[in-house]
Amino acid sequence: MLEFITEKESCWEKLRREKRPVYIYGMGDGAMKIMSVFREYGIKTTGIFASDDFVRGHSFQGFRVMKLSEVEEKEDDFVVVLAFAAGYEELIERIKGIAKKHTLYVPDVPVVGSGLFTYEYCLEHREQLEEVYNLLADDFSRRVYAGIINFKISGDIKWLENITTTKLDIYKKIIRPNLNEHYVDLGAYNGDTIKELMEITRNKYVRIYAMEPDRKNFKKLCRYVENMHHVYAVNSAAWCINTHLPFASKSGRQSSLASGGNKLIEARSVDSLLEGKEATLIKMDVEGAEREAIWGASQTIARYSPRLMIALYHRNEDMFELPLLVHKLNPKYKLYIRHQQYIPAWETNLYAVL
Repeated sequence: MLEFITEKESCWEKLRREKRPVYIYGMGDGAMKIMSVFREYGIKTTGIFASDDFVRGHSFQGFRVMKLSEVEEKEDDFVVVLAFAAGYEELIERIKGIAKKHTLYVPDVPVVGSGLFTYEYCLEHREQLEEVYNLLADDFSRRVYAGIINFKISGDIKWLENITTTKLDIYKKIIRPNLNEHYVDLGAYNGDTIKELMEITRNKYVRIYAMEPDRKNFKKLCRYVENMHHVYAVNSAAWCINTHLPFASKSGRQSSLASGGNKLIEARSVDSLLEGKEATLIKMDVEGAEREAIWGASQTIARYSPRLMIALYHRNEDMFELPLLVHKLNPKYKLYIRHQQYIPAWETNLYAVL
């Protein structure tokens, strides 16, 4: 049972037993979440440091923000806890360099929702995790799935080695866009994913629907698509029904539906948006509302079997709930999981194709 999960002790438990000084690398929301868990576990934060080019006499949560070199001069041996996300090569190599010199943990805290992804959490959801593992269409997907889960438990970046795939490779080998796509982009941001698709199809498509709830992002999206034909930009959130929902606008990728949101926005289902028309490809990266977005596209998924690209990393339960829901709605799909280069395990996505 759960033989693919070999990490049994969470990074939080290891940190609780740690006798060496524990320094958090980074500031902001990620550091706040980690420090909250530290308090819950009784883990002491010794200090905060940031990349040298970010240190400008800052203080954070009562700590003077140091440079790494300052910490290294002060401490003979210490533990580093990464508190931000890295998605480009230079920064990832810098993090790997720190891991070679110091004990490094990259704790997994959910982007949306609460709770921690521990081995005990996996035991609670054993049946779902095993079902997903057995449903996956290839050995590499199973290796990625196991690697991501073991990383989430341990916070050890070794689990992310050798399981990354480039976005271009995913498009070419799994999604395989053609020149006749009816594309639905949920969480369209500024049009970046549409641009990726256009580069592969040489600007050929039939129709594009692009939904983006954040007003500032939506303006950027409209500027990008303004000279494109048969592109319909919609300033709404993706949801299971048509309604209005509270929204926390952050004018970036992390804007999201939230109970404490500062305003109400329109939310639409894909099925209502398409009104029975075909979709051949649907992307969902909607900051934790993927489950609801899938339900909102259930008729389209069942009728047309569009290829699906779905973010799998916002909520703890996404790792099993989303693949099982897609399988329930359309058992004909082959399910793949791929992870693009990112620390922590963001940019881990589900791909469903016939």
